[in-house]
Amino acid sequence: MSKPLKRMLSEDLRRRYVGVESACVVDLTGLDVSSTQQIRRDLRQKNMRMEVVKNSMARLAFSDGPLGPLVQALVGPSALVSGGDSIIDVAKTLVEWTREFGALTLKEAVMDGDADLLTVKDLSRMKSRLELIGELAMLVSSPGRALAGCMSSPQGKIAGCLKTLAEKDN
Repeated sequence: MSKPLKRMLSEDLRRRYVGVESACVVDLTGLDVSSTQQIRRDLRQKNMRMEVVKNSMARLAFSDGPLGPLVQALVGPSALVSGGDSIIDVAKTLVEWTREFGALTLKEAVMDGDADLLTVKDLSRMKSRLELIGELAMLVSSPGRALAGCMSSPQGKIAGCLKTLAEKDN
């Protein structure tokens, strides 16, 4: 392949991944076509995408961007999986698929352009953005609930006493 052609292909790959700061690398070797299509279909329904990349083109395209750390993981046949609400959701989906298709090999992932690579399995064990927001909301509302319970408790006792006195008079 000529150098101008390589440069054009790597620029095209870079353009397709503009704004993407998180991705997982997987190996599809050993999967048949129907299994691969089934995985792609499921990912597409979840607003995720999987793309098989040529390692040398990906190295040229990603080396100076947020996906730069993934260059280390691009060894052997590789596919990039990205998209969805968060990369943690992508990792959880991929781990689910490894249970059904043992030939799907999970490699490594980069999260938010961080220089450290994580294994896809480690990433899948983390809490997603929605789970963290729910947990934070619970933690913020817990003291308020406790305070409301403390404030309503004496009022409930007084109301119970008044009710007992009113029934006693009847």
